[in-house]
Amino acid sequence: MKIKAGIIGGGGYVAGELIRCLLNHSKVEISFVQSKSQSGKWISETHQDLLGSTDLQFSSEIDSEVDVVFLCLGHGNSKQFLEQNQVGENTKIIDLSNDFRLQKDAVFKLLVQASEPNSTALQTHHNRKFVYGLPELNKAEIQKANSIANPGCFATAIQLGLLPLAKADLLNQDVHIHAITGSTGAGQSLSATSHFSWRNNNVSIYKPFSHQHLGEIEESVISLQSNFDSELNFLPVRGNFTRGIFASIYMKSDLSEVKLKQLFGEYYQDEPFTQVSLNPIHLKQVVNSNQCFLHVQKTDGKVLITSVIDNLLKGAAGQAIQNMNLMFGLDESEGLKLKAGGF
Repeated sequence: MKIKAGIIGGGGYVAGELIRCLLNHSKVEISFVQSKSQSGKWISETHQDLLGSTDLQFSSEIDSEVDVVFLCLGHGNSKQFLEQNQVGENTKIIDLSNDFRLQKDAVFKLLVQASEPNSTALQTHHNRKFVYGLPELNKAEIQKANSIANPGCFATAIQLGLLPLAKADLLNQDVHIHAITGSTGAGQSLSATSHFSWRNNNVSIYKPFSHQHLGEIEESVISLQSNFDSELNFLPVRGNFTRGIFASIYMKSDLSEVKLKQLFGEYYQDEPFTQVSLNPIHLKQVVNSNQCFLHVQKTDGKVLITSVIDNLLKGAAGQAIQNMNLMFGLDESEGLKLKAGGF
């Protein structure tokens, strides 16, 4: 029997990638795709790459009894949705916003539909604990979870570049991060900085040293290295391309390049979606895939770690499906054997 999945907020870029991947997932059936703004339209009218792939229409209604629901809503809207709508008592939730990523927000009082049809209490509240859904960090917890907070896209690329060092208690210097993202990271709604005329042939920094993903990065690092108290100096950059993140992470280090590469190789040796490259990496190696590629090099007492992901897949929809696979006991890579376009 296939897993029945529902998608809330189906009109955006991330939801489009989620639909595309789930349509090609052998163990999943999409029960509904909800969108207030697109209700009644064919999904392929909005996500035009799906023409001929599905005859689903956007719905204004939700089925509270699906096996898993993906929340593809703007930041702050997932909590509001769950406060106003019921989900099944046994329905798993994967949230792609930042509403539940931090430990202070991880427990949420959820309105649920009682599982017994003849129960006098048709509605009830109970606490849901959202597990932070970075498989390379929390795989065992994800496998037992019923609610997941999917990591941010920048946070995913940066954490995967830091976790092996944190695991070895080696993040004892200030960390400097420069990461550039494609325009799809800003979402589908038009804004001054996502308009073609502004974005094309242009690069700019935004939210220097104050990006919202810093909190989840720091919590993950501390979970592996409890004494971490150094600075994470993060400069996010808007790029003049559509998708992908290229992160450059550097700090002082006394370890040799050989030892550093050994640490990274050992940490990720059993991870299907994180690869450590012996050669310098570039963005086209991962775009349209659920992969993260890493490269480590040492120069004049400093280590440079480069990390590349597709912000819509490993940074969002692909990682959400990876988490779903783990939650339902499936092969982690089911539905995600996607190849990047190298040219």
